[in-house]
Amino acid sequence: QVQLVESGGGLVQAGGSLRLSCVVSGNMFNINVMGWYRQAPGKQREMVAQITRGGFPTYGDSVKGRFAISRDSVKNTEYLQMNSLKPEDTGVYYCKAVTGLGVYWGRGTQVTVSS
Repeated sequence: QVQLVESGGGLVQAGGSLRLSCVVSGNMFNINVMGWYRQAPGKQREMVAQITRGGFPTYGDSVKGRFAISRDSVKNTEYLQMNSLKPEDTGVYYCKAVTGLGVYWGRGTQVTVSS
């Protein structure tokens, strides 16, 4: 089992920045990929960013150059730095962990970007 707890969401004006955190606990040794997904009202959940065990990141097209995913192995925390935020970045952001035994999700944190 893996537990994920997100934090750092909030209300920000367009052009601003936020940093999301995802604290990981439980059986972390089998995690192969960690990522951030988001879901806007009435839309499907989409991949924002993910990072492999080896540290290789990938990003959704809409956030390339603005968002950065990172991890702190000492703190067992994954981060999503979001810069130059746009109203279309609004949604609930979820942390995801993929292991050999299953996929785990956090409960999400709300990000709202005002124009």
